[in-house]
Amino acid sequence: MASSPTLFGVEIPFVSHLGFELVMMEGGASELKFLPGHEHLNSFLVTHGGAIMTLLDVTMATAARSVEIETGVVTIEMKTSFMQPCRGLLTGKGRLMHRTKSMAFTEGTVYDEQGRACAHATGTFKYVKRPAPSAPANTISTD
Repeated sequence: MASSPTLFGVEIPFVSHLGFELVMMEGGASELKFLPGHEHLNSFLVTHGGAIMTLLDVTMATAARSVEIETGVVTIEMKTSFMQPCRGLLTGKGRLMHRTKSMAFTEGTVYDEQGRACAHATGTFKYVKRPAPSAPANTISTD
């Protein structure tokens, strides 16, 4: 279920490493799938909260970018609530709630295979221009 390097419009090495699959990214909404492996579990053998927060972060960022795919986003703030253990194939659904010229206000929910909500987050993202091809790869302008 590993994503291709440009599935999200850009290469995101960490997302590729985790194996998130992009299902939908359009009109202020997103959907991702994630089948956690043993290495993604905590000591209770359920999906680790850090993996869930990453899924929520990427789900919300993808919803924010879905209205202007050539523009990048960086996470400014994120609040997460865990409602129940996340097990099995997980689905992250994101929604762009409001945007300004430079900011996106989003929410995302992770559902288990039975469609039960496991975790929910709200997030604020800043829209950023992608660096010119001649710029160093790690250049991010947040001005």
